[in-house]
Amino acid sequence: MIRNDVAITPQLVKEHGLTPDEYKRFVDLIGRTPTITELGIVSAMWNEHCSYKSSRLHLRGLPTSAPWVIQGPGENAGVIDIGDGLACIFKMESHNHPSFIEPYQGATTGVGGILRDVFTMGARPIAALNFLRFGEPDHPKTGHLVSGVVAGIGGYGNSFGVPTVGGSVGFHPRYNGNILVNAMAVGLARTDEIFYAAATGIGNPIVYLGSKTGRDGIHGATMASAEFDDASDEKRPTVQVGDPFAEKLLLEACLELMKSGAVIAIQDMGAAGLTSSAVEMGAKGNLGIELDLDKVPCREEGMTAYEMMLSESQERMLMVLKPGMEAEAEAIFVKWGLDFAVIGRTTDTLRFVVKHQGALMADLPIKELGDQAPLYDRPHVPTPPRPVIAPDSVVAPISDAEALIRLVGSPDQCSKRWVWEQYDHLILGNTVQMPGGDAAVVRVENGPKGLALTTDVTPRYCEADPVAGGKQAVAEAWRNITAVGGTPLAITDNLNFGSPERPEVMGQFVGCLKGIAEACRALDFPVVSGNVSLYNETNGQGILPTPAIGGVGLLDDVTVHASIAFKREGDAVILIGNTEGWLGQSIYLAEICGREEGAPPPVDLAAERRNGDFVRQLIRSGQVDTVHDCADGGLALTLAEMAMAGGIGASITGEIDGLASHAFLFGEDQARYVLAVSQEAATDLLYEAAAIGVPAALLGVTGGASLILPGEQTISVSALKTAHESWLPDYMAGKA
Repeated sequence: MIRNDVAITPQLVKEHGLTPDEYKRFVDLIGRTPTITELGIVSAMWNEHCSYKSSRLHLRGLPTSAPWVIQGPGENAGVIDIGDGLACIFKMESHNHPSFIEPYQGATTGVGGILRDVFTMGARPIAALNFLRFGEPDHPKTGHLVSGVVAGIGGYGNSFGVPTVGGSVGFHPRYNGNILVNAMAVGLARTDEIFYAAATGIGNPIVYLGSKTGRDGIHGATMASAEFDDASDEKRPTVQVGDPFAEKLLLEACLELMKSGAVIAIQDMGAAGLTSSAVEMGAKGNLGIELDLDKVPCREEGMTAYEMMLSESQERMLMVLKPGMEAEAEAIFVKWGLDFAVIGRTTDTLRFVVKHQGALMADLPIKELGDQAPLYDRPHVPTPPRPVIAPDSVVAPISDAEALIRLVGSPDQCSKRWVWEQYDHLILGNTVQMPGGDAAVVRVENGPKGLALTTDVTPRYCEADPVAGGKQAVAEAWRNITAVGGTPLAITDNLNFGSPERPEVMGQFVGCLKGIAEACRALDFPVVSGNVSLYNETNGQGILPTPAIGGVGLLDDVTVHASIAFKREGDAVILIGNTEGWLGQSIYLAEICGREEGAPPPVDLAAERRNGDFVRQLIRSGQVDTVHDCADGGLALTLAEMAMAGGIGASITGEIDGLASHAFLFGEDQARYVLAVSQEAATDLLYEAAAIGVPAALLGVTGGASLILPGEQTISVSALKTAHESWLPDYMAGKA
């Protein structure tokens, strides 16, 4: 007989995030009033964070396959073949809401969760990245949030022992009430030693592994599926607490157990904890699951079935083991000082049965918990087009030199050294290219292969034109990987948006996905994993649409790669790609002119592919070792970053094609790269480019201690570096 000790009222249903129609759907599905434990289970499985009920209809349009894709979306992480029997396993996920409430723990557990997603599949994590967005610097909470999030990412990653090699940090008033903390992890495994979540076999033991279960994180997934209000701080108890040292032990124990041959299936206890992990394992394997919660290791007294099923305590795994191997498996976990308990078994009933203290607390149809989750085709309206801003209509309020100094020292474009120096980016000894360039480069095992890794998106483009913004986000990640010499292989994404119940927000979501899909197809850059984070808003004010892209590419030889730094005096500076001086939605227009206006730059995917393939071939053939792609701030910021990175100036005397100098220097036209090569090689390079229709132009020459812009405007590299390096440390010290 099923036990229900709590009356299920409409108010209780509402508190669990279910609409009246959704609750009726659930009651009709099970044919009776649910228990409080069952209500908790369905609230976890049917919330936005776990069910993707507003997004999965549109996610189906993303390209997810390629000859090198081993596993696309639907597992803990995506898997691609990188040759020689090795696979790269990676994913990006959000911890936005928890990090706004409790920045240190929210960020740590975001890192811990994404690392588990990767090593759950049998991979050893080799790198971590992140994508962070905060409110305006003047907001009273921003400094506190930056400090806590950065400390949390560093505290977890450094202690766990994985290098944090790349990321993105930005500021905008639209993130005042809802910051973004997106974490990405990358791991390596043998292609024949990958583990999946689908349970198989009837009567096999279900084993709980890792740390004990507590009351932290209860309703974490539900909280992540709701917008904030002025009382959001009261949700602090829903934020999980992480222990990176326990996770390191869990990693080693899991990998050792996987080597033993005992593991049939494995699932991380992430969002919705024991509930989602058990249901997903059973449903994917077309099996039932029976759990006895009396056997769950708990660290707090008197925990109820409801609390145990919804706890999001960290560093926990659920496995299905081969019968008869329990003792061997337990010995491994005891050796590593971790809990091990057989808490259930697989069945042939297709039911999800939960028992506690001799009573039946839940008995639900397991596949329908996922298959019958609500699916909404929410109303959506396209974003109205913004007017194109002609380059000659923008009057420069200050000189180009003054503008460049201001831009390199602005919150978005300043050096983020203060952030990444708090991360250990060298641990494991395989980091070839450190943070600060276009993409990180990490050696694969002992080489010579390497992975190029990046995270990127330009939210202001996505706000102005979601389709173009989605295309540009993918193209930018593709360029970042190309600029170091990598072949772009696949992406993971983190789709951060406001409330899907507002048609204009759903229009942004649908538009961005359309652009992402188009770019992924054109660039052979499929989506293999990802995350959707909706309801990122407070008191009705949503974030900028922010579909963060995490890109992975392959280098055949890490010793042959490019970096952004000018390396020699007297090199020719060459621009690849066309320049039209596009100032709409540019950093120049926002920071220097005080206007966030206009249409974003168009994205020509054929030109992206043609120009990028040409640049990559130059790097791989050893002709070029200095490359930087043009993005925010246009050509001027690109040149400044190259000069600052190498400590060498340049004189720019190239043609500006009739454009005003500020449009030429700060326009954000796409599909462009700046290269530096010897004078001898420059002629051949320009000839090669012309022969295959790649636009290429000689801009000037490297040398000296200053960057000399058209019109003989001179800025010392040291002045640029001072402005670039000082803003963030000064801000965090309360001086800026």
